[in-house]
Amino acid sequence: MSVVKTAVRDPRPSPIAGTWYAGSPNQLRDSVASYIREAQVEVVPGRVIGLVAPHAGHIYSGPVAGYAYRQVEGNTYDVVALIGPDHRGLGFAPFFTTAHDGYWTPLGEVPVATDLLEELDRRVGVRRVWQDQEHSLEIQLPFLQVALDGEFRLLPVMMRDQSEAACRELGAALADLLQGRRALLIASSDLSHYYDANTARRLDTAVTDRIAAFDPVGLLEVLETGKGQACGGGPMATVMFAAQALGANEARLLHYATSGDVTGDYYAVVGYAAAVFYTTQHATRNT
Repeated sequence: MSVVKTAVRDPRPSPIAGTWYAGSPNQLRDSVASYIREAQVEVVPGRVIGLVAPHAGHIYSGPVAGYAYRQVEGNTYDVVALIGPDHRGLGFAPFFTTAHDGYWTPLGEVPVATDLLEELDRRVGVRRVWQDQEHSLEIQLPFLQVALDGEFRLLPVMMRDQSEAACRELGAALADLLQGRRALLIASSDLSHYYDANTARRLDTAVTDRIAAFDPVGLLEVLETGKGQACGGGPMATVMFAAQALGANEARLLHYATSGDVTGDYYAVVGYAAAVFYTTQHATRNT
């Protein structure tokens, strides 16, 4: 697969390369390729519009993320809208993005779609930050660099406000901006944190059932009531709203696992899921 080679003027430096994922380009490319290759899943019969992928360190969540990126392996996109939570408390704005014009990883530099970010800022207000420490967006980039064919630009958003109103607003704006483009939406989210495996599965199933039902409102209700947990619930709902507006009419849960499946510790696990939103061949809306 092609690695992004487009030069950018001021890429965001990585705070997690060499710790959350391999720092060596060859090791990183090989590990990501193996996660995708080992994902035993059929590619959905239609045009992929959105994905859900986890964002823990690759050794923990990479095997699950591979199921999501298997769906777009070899595909070409002009822009990838990558939506994640704000883990770091960047401020009091509802939405944040990078102030840099690219992201650096050991596999190369990924340019930011600054023109689309400017338009998104005019529509919903997006605060720019320098050298943020947020991992939920960056952790996806090596998968995109390995899986996709050709260059792409990134439309990165970190959500502090994950209310239904914020998810609807951002989802609608993204759909408008991406309409008519070769675009991919990605929601970066882990599920419950540090429960025993049985409790985690109960909480996580409440979330994954709503993902599989393609029900963003139901997903937000599950999270609001505490029946399920996810640190990127807002990004998932946002991507679902945007994907539906762009014509997606099907959703599929691809895989579920926990950190315990890697560590062998089932007393305090983190849940991970991979999912895809797509347009089937018979769908006609916005296609």
